[in-house]
Amino acid sequence: MALKASPDDQKLLLDLQALDTKLSQLDHRAKSLPQHAVLSGLDAELSALRATGLERTGAVEDVRLELRRLESDVEVVEARIARDTERLQGSSSVKDVAALEQELAALRKRRDDLEDIELTVMERLEAAEASLAVTTEEIAAIDARRNTAIDERDTAMAEIMSERTHTAANRQTIEAKVPADLLALYTKQRDRYGFGASLLQYGVSSANGVKLLENDLQAIRAAAPDDVIICPSSDAILVRTSESGL
Repeated sequence: MALKASPDDQKLLLDLQALDTKLSQLDHRAKSLPQHAVLSGLDAELSALRATGLERTGAVEDVRLELRRLESDVEVVEARIARDTERLQGSSSVKDVAALEQELAALRKRRDDLEDIELTVMERLEAAEASLAVTTEEIAAIDARRNTAIDERDTAMAEIMSERTHTAANRQTIEAKVPADLLALYTKQRDRYGFGASLLQYGVSSANGVKLLENDLQAIRAAAPDDVIICPSSDAILVRTSESGL
Protein backbone atom coordinates (compact mmCIF):
# COMPACT_ATOMS: atom_id res chain seq x y z
CA MET A 1 0.00 0.00 0.00
CA ALA A 2 1.35 3.41 -0.99
CA LEU A 3 2.37 5.66 1.87
CA LYS A 4 0.12 8.60 2.62
CA ALA A 5 0.76 11.74 4.65
CA SER A 6 -0.95 15.07 4.91
CA PRO A 7 0.41 17.90 2.73
CA ASP A 8 1.41 19.78 5.89
CA ASP A 9 3.39 16.80 7.16
CA GLN A 10 5.05 16.46 3.79
CA LYS A 11 6.00 20.15 3.85
CA LEU A 12 7.79 19.53 7.13
CA LEU A 13 10.21 17.39 5.14
CA LEU A 14 11.38 20.47 3.26
CA ASP A 15 12.33 22.10 6.55
CA LEU A 16 14.02 18.87 7.63
CA GLN A 17 15.92 18.67 4.34
CA ALA A 18 17.03 22.30 4.64
CA LEU A 19 18.37 21.63 8.12
CA ASP A 20 20.07 18.40 7.02
CA THR A 21 21.66 20.27 4.12
CA LYS A 22 22.88 22.94 6.51
CA LEU A 23 24.34 20.29 8.85
CA SER A 24 26.18 18.72 5.92
CA GLN A 25 27.49 22.13 4.90
CA LEU A 26 28.68 22.82 8.44
CA ASP A 27 30.44 19.45 8.56
CA HIS A 28 32.08 20.22 5.22
CA ARG A 29 33.17 23.64 6.51
CA ALA A 30 34.67 22.01 9.60
CA LYS A 31 36.66 19.56 7.46
CA SER A 32 37.67 22.24 4.95
CA LEU A 33 38.91 24.97 7.26
CA PRO A 34 42.03 26.57 5.71
CA GLN A 35 43.84 26.11 9.01
CA HIS A 36 43.85 22.33 8.45
CA ALA A 37 45.99 22.74 5.33
CA VAL A 38 48.15 25.38 7.04
CA LEU A 39 48.77 23.08 10.00
CA SER A 40 49.52 20.14 7.73
CA GLY A 41 52.15 22.20 5.91
CA LEU A 42 53.61 23.56 9.16
CA ASP A 43 53.77 20.06 10.64
CA ALA A 44 55.72 18.87 7.60
CA GLU A 45 58.11 21.84 7.90
CA LEU A 46 58.45 21.24 11.62
CA SER A 47 59.20 17.56 11.12
CA ALA A 48 61.94 18.36 8.60
CA LEU A 49 63.41 21.08 10.81
CA ARG A 50 63.43 18.84 13.86
CA ALA A 51 65.25 16.17 11.87
CA THR A 52 67.77 18.82 10.82
CA GLY A 53 67.99 19.98 14.42
CA LEU A 54 68.79 16.46 15.59
CA GLU A 55 71.51 16.14 12.95
CA ARG A 56 73.02 19.49 13.88
CA THR A 57 72.80 18.73 17.59
CA GLY A 58 74.66 15.50 16.92
CA ALA A 59 77.27 17.40 14.90
CA VAL A 60 77.77 19.88 17.74
CA GLU A 61 78.14 17.07 20.28
CA ASP A 62 80.66 15.27 18.04
CA VAL A 63 82.79 18.41 17.70
CA ARG A 64 82.56 19.12 21.44
CA LEU A 65 83.70 15.56 22.16
CA GLU A 66 86.59 16.00 19.73
CA LEU A 67 87.52 19.27 21.45
CA ARG A 68 87.41 17.67 24.89
CA ARG A 69 89.73 14.92 23.69
CA LEU A 70 92.16 17.50 22.32
CA GLU A 71 92.03 19.46 25.56
CA SER A 72 92.72 16.24 27.45
CA ASP A 73 95.66 15.47 25.15
CA VAL A 74 97.05 18.99 25.71
CA GLU A 75 96.74 18.54 29.46
CA VAL A 76 98.63 15.24 29.27
CA VAL A 77 101.41 16.85 27.19
CA GLU A 78 101.63 19.84 29.51
CA ALA A 79 101.82 17.52 32.51
CA ARG A 80 104.71 15.68 30.84
CA ILE A 81 106.41 19.01 30.02
CA ALA A 82 106.09 20.08 33.67
CA ARG A 83 107.45 16.75 34.86
CA ASP A 84 110.39 16.75 32.42
CA THR A 85 111.17 20.39 33.20
CA GLU A 86 111.33 19.54 36.89
CA ARG A 87 113.56 16.55 36.18
CA LEU A 88 115.79 18.71 33.94
CA GLN A 89 116.25 21.27 36.66
CA GLY A 90 117.23 18.59 39.13
CA SER A 91 119.53 16.58 36.82
CA SER A 92 123.31 16.84 36.77
CA SER A 93 123.85 14.20 34.10
CA VAL A 94 124.82 15.66 30.72
CA LYS A 95 123.36 12.62 29.01
CA ASP A 96 120.07 12.92 30.92
CA VAL A 97 119.91 16.66 30.29
CA ALA A 98 120.34 16.16 26.55
CA ALA A 99 117.67 13.48 26.47
CA LEU A 100 115.27 15.59 28.51
CA GLU A 101 115.85 18.66 26.35
CA GLN A 102 115.19 16.62 23.22
CA GLU A 103 112.02 15.18 24.71
CA LEU A 104 110.87 18.63 25.86
CA ALA A 105 111.33 20.03 22.37
CA ALA A 106 109.22 17.18 20.95
CA LEU A 107 106.59 17.70 23.63
CA ARG A 108 106.40 21.46 23.00
CA LYS A 109 105.99 20.82 19.28
CA ARG A 110 103.30 18.26 20.04
CA ARG A 111 101.54 20.78 22.28
CA ASP A 112 101.76 23.50 19.62
CA ASP A 113 100.36 21.12 17.00
CA LEU A 114 97.52 20.10 19.31
CA GLU A 115 96.70 23.74 20.08
CA ASP A 116 96.59 24.54 16.36
CA ILE A 117 94.21 21.63 15.81
CA GLU A 118 92.28 22.80 18.86
CA LEU A 119 91.78 26.24 17.30
CA THR A 120 90.52 24.65 14.08
CA VAL A 121 88.10 22.45 16.00
CA MET A 122 86.89 25.46 18.01
CA GLU A 123 86.11 27.25 14.74
CA ARG A 124 84.22 24.18 13.54
CA LEU A 125 82.34 24.11 16.84
CA GLU A 126 81.41 27.78 16.49
CA ALA A 127 80.09 27.16 12.97
CA ALA A 128 78.17 24.04 14.07
CA GLU A 129 76.62 25.89 17.02
CA ALA A 130 75.62 28.77 14.73
CA SER A 131 73.91 26.36 12.33
CA LEU A 132 72.08 24.72 15.24
CA ALA A 133 71.01 28.14 16.55
CA VAL A 134 69.53 29.01 13.13
CA THR A 135 67.54 25.75 13.09
CA THR A 136 66.39 26.31 16.68
CA GLU A 137 65.14 29.79 15.76
CA GLU A 138 63.35 28.40 12.70
CA ILE A 139 61.67 25.73 14.82
CA ALA A 140 60.55 28.39 17.33
CA ALA A 141 59.13 30.51 14.49
CA ILE A 142 57.22 27.56 13.01
CA ASP A 143 55.94 26.63 16.47
CA ALA A 144 54.64 30.17 16.93
CA ARG A 145 52.89 30.11 13.54
CA ARG A 146 51.48 26.67 14.34
CA ASN A 147 50.09 27.84 17.70
CA THR A 148 48.45 30.80 15.96
CA ALA A 149 46.91 28.49 13.36
CA ILE A 150 45.66 26.16 16.10
CA ASP A 151 44.02 29.08 17.91
CA GLU A 152 42.38 30.25 14.66
CA ARG A 153 41.21 26.72 13.88
CA ASP A 154 39.79 26.20 17.36
CA THR A 155 37.96 29.54 17.21
CA ALA A 156 36.48 28.70 13.81
CA MET A 157 35.55 25.19 14.95
CA ALA A 158 33.87 26.56 18.07
CA GLU A 159 31.72 28.87 15.92
CA ILE A 160 30.82 26.01 13.56
CA MET A 161 29.99 23.65 16.41
CA SER A 162 27.83 26.30 18.09
CA GLU A 163 25.89 26.79 14.86
CA ARG A 164 25.70 23.03 14.38
CA THR A 165 24.31 22.49 17.87
CA HIS A 166 21.63 25.11 17.24
CA THR A 167 20.78 23.60 13.84
CA ALA A 168 20.65 20.06 15.25
CA ALA A 169 18.27 21.24 18.00
CA ASN A 170 16.00 22.81 15.39
CA ARG A 171 16.14 19.58 13.39
CA GLN A 172 15.06 17.54 16.41
CA THR A 173 12.09 19.86 16.87
CA ILE A 174 10.99 19.40 13.25
CA GLU A 175 11.72 15.66 13.26
CA ALA A 176 9.45 15.17 16.27
CA LYS A 177 6.52 16.53 14.24
CA VAL A 178 6.99 14.17 11.28
CA PRO A 179 5.03 10.88 11.33
CA ALA A 180 7.31 7.90 11.95
CA ASP A 181 6.61 6.12 8.66
CA LEU A 182 7.17 9.31 6.64
CA LEU A 183 10.36 10.05 8.56
CA ALA A 184 11.61 6.52 7.94
CA LEU A 185 11.09 6.90 4.20
CA TYR A 186 12.74 10.31 4.20
CA THR A 187 15.77 8.92 6.05
CA LYS A 188 16.01 5.93 3.72
CA GLN A 189 15.92 8.05 0.57
CA ARG A 190 18.33 10.61 1.95
CA ASP A 191 20.85 7.98 3.05
CA ARG A 192 20.64 6.27 -0.33
CA TYR A 193 20.43 9.20 -2.74
CA GLY A 194 21.66 12.26 -0.82
CA PHE A 195 18.30 14.02 -0.65
CA GLY A 196 15.28 12.91 1.35
CA ALA A 197 12.85 15.57 0.15
CA SER A 198 12.61 17.74 -2.94
CA LEU A 199 10.33 20.69 -3.62
CA LEU A 200 8.52 20.54 -6.93
CA GLN A 201 8.75 24.14 -8.11
CA TYR A 202 7.08 24.96 -11.43
CA GLY A 203 7.78 21.48 -12.73
CA VAL A 204 11.43 21.44 -11.55
CA SER A 205 12.75 19.13 -8.83
CA SER A 206 14.77 21.29 -6.41
CA ALA A 207 16.97 18.36 -5.35
CA ASN A 208 18.78 18.25 -8.68
CA GLY A 209 17.35 21.15 -10.70
CA VAL A 210 15.87 18.81 -13.31
CA LYS A 211 12.57 19.65 -15.02
CA LEU A 212 10.27 16.65 -14.90
CA LEU A 213 8.90 15.08 -18.05
CA GLU A 214 5.31 15.88 -18.98
CA ASN A 215 4.11 12.31 -18.48
CA ASP A 216 5.62 12.35 -14.95
CA LEU A 217 3.89 15.65 -14.24
CA GLN A 218 0.59 14.21 -15.45
CA ALA A 219 0.94 11.30 -13.01
CA ILE A 220 1.74 13.76 -10.22
CA ARG A 221 -1.33 15.89 -11.07
CA ALA A 222 -3.48 12.78 -10.86
CA ALA A 223 -2.18 11.85 -7.42
CA ALA A 224 -4.13 12.67 -4.28
CA PRO A 225 -2.81 15.52 -2.09
CA ASP A 226 -1.86 13.06 0.66
CA ASP A 227 -0.08 10.60 -1.65
CA VAL A 228 3.64 10.42 -0.92
CA ILE A 229 5.38 10.61 -4.29
CA ILE A 230 8.98 9.69 -5.07
CA CYS A 231 10.63 12.10 -7.50
CA PRO A 232 11.41 10.23 -10.74
CA SER A 233 14.64 12.21 -11.26
CA SER A 234 16.13 12.55 -7.75
CA ASP A 235 14.46 9.66 -5.86
CA ALA A 236 13.66 12.06 -3.02
CA ILE A 237 10.15 12.51 -1.65
CA LEU A 238 8.57 15.05 -3.98
CA VAL A 239 6.76 17.73 -1.99
CA ARG A 240 4.02 19.64 -3.77
CA THR A 241 3.04 23.20 -2.83
CA SER A 242 1.34 26.14 -4.47
CA GLU A 243 4.69 26.78 -6.22
CA SER A 244 4.65 23.42 -7.97
CA GLY A 245 2.88 24.75 -11.06
CA LEU A 246 0.54 21.83 -11.33
